[in-house]
Amino acid sequence: MSEYEACAKSSLKLKGDGGVKKKKKKKDKQKLLEQVSKVTEVEKEEKLQTFEINRTKAELAFQKMQEKMQKERIKQKAAMTHKQRVEEFNRHLDSLTEHFDIPKVSWTK
Repeated sequence: MSEYEACAKSSLKLKGDGGVKKKKKKKDKQKLLEQVSKVTEVEKEEKLQTFEINRTKAELAFQKMQEKMQKERIKQKAAMTHKQRVEEFNRHLDSLTEHFDIPKVSWTK
């Protein structure tokens, strides 16, 4: 008896090969989407209500300052174009001394 007589001699069967998939009804999808949207709206409203109630004066002031600082940062970044930023960066690099240059590394020379 040889070693190969005990093994299966049929072709390989791949997953998903030849199976028939059931089609879902569109009505079910629409109903589920409506239910999900209703649930998410309710959750959002509940979260908003709980956050407003639980925040202290200090937390509200902190949040206002954070929003104000973020708006200022956005305005500052939007004030210059990419080309202007690159030119400013190049001027900065030109002003640095040779001490900050990247040294040439070569093992052969």
